[in-house]
Amino acid sequence: MTHVLTLIAARDSTVLTASAIGRARDAIGGGTPAVLAPGEAVDLTCAAAPDLVQVRAALEGAPIDAIATTAANRRKRLLIADMDSTIITSETLDDLAAYAGLGEKIAAITTRAMNGELDFKEALRERVGMLKGLPVAALEKTWAALQLTPGAMELVATMRAHGAYTALVSGGFTWFTSRVMARVGFDMHRSNELLDDGRQLLGRVAEPILDRSAKLVTLRELVATRGLTDDDVLAVGDGANDLDMLQAAGLGIAFHGKPAVAAAARAKVDHVDLRALLFAQGYPASAFVSGG
Repeated sequence: MTHVLTLIAARDSTVLTASAIGRARDAIGGGTPAVLAPGEAVDLTCAAAPDLVQVRAALEGAPIDAIATTAANRRKRLLIADMDSTIITSETLDDLAAYAGLGEKIAAITTRAMNGELDFKEALRERVGMLKGLPVAALEKTWAALQLTPGAMELVATMRAHGAYTALVSGGFTWFTSRVMARVGFDMHRSNELLDDGRQLLGRVAEPILDRSAKLVTLRELVATRGLTDDDVLAVGDGANDLDMLQAAGLGIAFHGKPAVAAAARAKVDHVDLRALLFAQGYPASAFVSGG
C-alpha cells in the first residue's frame, strides 16, 4: 500500500463510528483501519492516492477531516507554522485594533487580505498606519488575552522530540512571535517588526515586510541549511500569504483556512485542532508529547 488516508474527528465527538470508517474504507479500497486514537483518528492504507471528493461523500457530511499522504516519509523533519489563527486562535493585529476602537474596521481589511483579495504588504501598512499613537501597553494587554490553539503545544513538542526543527513564520509582529516561540517551544521565529517610540506605536513596520514570498524563502532556506528536501516539510497556515509555502511543502495543510486557501491547498483541516497534524504524520496519541 503506497498511500494513507487519515480520518480525524474532535476528541469529544461521537462521529468517527465504525460505519463512517467502513464507508471511507470502501470508497478507497482501503485496508484494515489502524486506530491512532479511539474515536478520534484512524489510518486507512490504500494502493493509490485517495479521491477525497469520494471520501467526503462517503462521510455523509460528518465533521470528520480527511488527510491523504504517501506511506513513505510521513513523519516530517521540518515544521513551518503561521501564527495568527493557526498556532494562536486570533489575529493579533485585529486584537490590537480593538484597543484603538477600530476592531471591526481593521478586521474587515484583515479578512480580505487573508483571502487574497488585497495585496498583503499594502494591507499591512494600511492597518498598522491606523494604529499610530496607540499606547504600547496595548501590546501587553493583547498578549495577556492571547490563547493558544488546542494541540499547538503537543504538535511542536512531539515533532521536536522526534528530531524535527520547528519554525514560527508570520506576517504578524516579532513582539508576539518571540513570546509565542518561547511559550510553545519553537526553535526559531521570523516576522515583522512593529515600530514604536517606547510609549506609542509609530504607525509603521520595519521594511522589508515579511509576506507570502518571504515565507516561501524561509522554507527554502531551512530546507537547504538543514540538508532536507521539500518532502521533509510540514507547513500549516490559514491565509493567502501562506499558500506558497503550503504548496511547496511535502505536506501543506490549510488549517481552518480562508475560502481561497482551503480551495487551493492539497490538504486541509476544517473541523478539529492541531493534533490532526500529528495524526496525519502517523503518530498515535500515545506518542504525543505534552510540551510546556
